[in-house]
Amino acid sequence: MKYVSTRGAAPILGFDDVVLTGLARDGGLYVPQFWPRLSDENLRAMAQLNYPALAARVMAPFAGPSVQEPDLRAITGAAYADFDHPLVAPLKRLGPKLWLLELFHGPTLAFKDFALQILGRLFDLILARRGERITIVGATSGDTGSAAIEACRDRAFVEIFILHPKGRVTEVQRRQMTTVDAPNVHNIAIEGTFDDCQDLVKAMFNDTAFRERMNLAAVNSINWARILAQITYYIHAALTLGGPGQPVAFAVPTGNFGNVFAAFAAHRLGAPISHLVVGSNRNDILTRFFDSGRMEMGAVFPTLSPSMDIQVSSNFERLLFELYDRDGATVAGLMGEFREHRAFQVDRARWQRAKGLFSACRIDDEATTDAIRAIYDETGELLDPHSAIGVAAARAIRKDDGVPVVAVATAHPAKFPDAVERATGFRPPLPPRLADLMDRPERYTALPADLGAVEDHIVASRDARKARA
Repeated sequence: MKYVSTRGAAPILGFDDVVLTGLARDGGLYVPQFWPRLSDENLRAMAQLNYPALAARVMAPFAGPSVQEPDLRAITGAAYADFDHPLVAPLKRLGPKLWLLELFHGPTLAFKDFALQILGRLFDLILARRGERITIVGATSGDTGSAAIEACRDRAFVEIFILHPKGRVTEVQRRQMTTVDAPNVHNIAIEGTFDDCQDLVKAMFNDTAFRERMNLAAVNSINWARILAQITYYIHAALTLGGPGQPVAFAVPTGNFGNVFAAFAAHRLGAPISHLVVGSNRNDILTRFFDSGRMEMGAVFPTLSPSMDIQVSSNFERLLFELYDRDGATVAGLMGEFREHRAFQVDRARWQRAKGLFSACRIDDEATTDAIRAIYDETGELLDPHSAIGVAAARAIRKDDGVPVVAVATAHPAKFPDAVERATGFRPPLPPRLADLMDRPERYTALPADLGAVEDHIVASRDARKARA
């Protein structure tokens, strides 16, 4: 499999180079040169596999010849061995035709573990073969950072720097990053929003001299391997609920569009997915797009679901590439317009094409709290605010067509204990392995949202580590 940029002007790369490159040289995102297609016979055979074996099978057509299926089986087996549930991604019934896909049983209690536990091991495999080292830079709105750090801590060939918006993540989320005692882990608290953090990461990748000097690599969902690893749980859920003969819909809480784009990719592969519901919080740029065909950036508001407090949905560019029939020049023009004018409009035909599969729903903080309370009262299940948005969106937009709807639960409720306690009166405890999290010492550096300051800090930190080695 080869990979092309959504903006059409970057080199075509193989899988191993895409894993290490992250952002394309033209500022675009890498996508597969074509979508493989799974037949019903393929899907029925996959239904017999356990989760790690299914993940290796799903990834194999995208990773070869760089990484073969036997290597992938070793990687997925190790990645998911320590998840707290034997099914890895269990489904739980909430009501008639409504299911919950629990994606929070990994080491950092968030869906990001599914991809980042894979990505860390892919880095090890590829870098050991090449005899290279990389510097990872990533931005987090809450969960990516801790999952990336957990995946990359103490790895021999990796130095990792994670940027988070200072004061805009929960204390649990922050401490899961800043209390990791590993010499290759560096946390930076940016005085700004997640979009500022994301812009800084993109700017570092677009600074060619800095990128080459530091041998930068990405862990954000701009990295195709992140999306690839997430495709599996949509195929797994669809097969568990009767696929390929039974269609299924998914309701996905998302800000950066990566998680729901993985569902779109599963659909393109042939999984029986009939409908995708995008759940937004007050930062509803995606809902406004699916309602109007216009993507328009607004202010970023802090909410009960901070991982979705985003107004620049990076992965939407991958969908835009598909909507415009893979015309990279047109996508580059639209993204330039978005950066300059903070908005763009797609034509009606493309908008209608998107609406053929997608719909969207805005769930504000009051409705999020109501959803947490209602699910707890009805079922006894505790949901974090992001997962509650998924369930509320599923209920608001579900079609009366008999198709089961799966709401995606993206984080453990204990990561957002204040919001859960406010809604239910019950404060969810952290799992035993994280029980002392609030007592562990923290390590991070606060910096302004200034590219020069951040780059200087990264260079100085890396050089200091090299000098001590």
